[in-house]
Amino acid sequence: MSFFIFWTTVGILLGTVYSSFFEWALHRFLMHHPVGIFTYPFERHALVHHRIFKADHTYHLIDERDKPTIPMAWWNGPLLIAVTQIPFLLAALFSEKWGILCGSTLACSAYYGAYEYLHWCMHLPRQRNVERSGIFFRLNGHHLLHHRYMNRNFNVVFPLADLCLGTLLRRSKVHFKQAQGPSVPNVQPRISLKSVPQCR
Repeated sequence: MSFFIFWTTVGILLGTVYSSFFEWALHRFLMHHPVGIFTYPFERHALVHHRIFKADHTYHLIDERDKPTIPMAWWNGPLLIAVTQIPFLLAALFSEKWGILCGSTLACSAYYGAYEYLHWCMHLPRQRNVERSGIFFRLNGHHLLHHRYMNRNFNVVFPLADLCLGTLLRRSKVHFKQAQGPSVPNVQPRISLKSVPQCR
């Protein structure tokens, strides 16, 4: 039993890391670029979601009719979780360590759930408890910058892949009129000491 718990823990850790890179690849290559005749993710995300939600005041929902464009379609969850489990299923089949698959399924499912919930809270703030946390505050700024720079900050939940793959942006390089709110950080450029008048 202890071996099963050990391999389940390994599966949770690997599944969490894998989910960050899977989210990054899905977001960058399918949700921001049409791929052959498979254009659904691109149309739904880049052409619809990003058209409605920008980095200014429209980052937060304005028109209730646009609410269905915040989450993914209901069937995306089971499909994406199943796809993420392919390498873990193969690993479990070859190693006979089924805890890996159990742990990875748990981690990837939780990751997808976190993605949907955090993304919903970012675009439809209601001063929920999670919105008062420091982690949410930082992730919200991270995602806000993605709505300003669509080629940066592809992660919503765990920006490990953004960090490792060179797409992490912590602040804007230029000033822009950004969304405001209690859970929205200031992502404007830091003031350079060279631009501040010196007292003599």
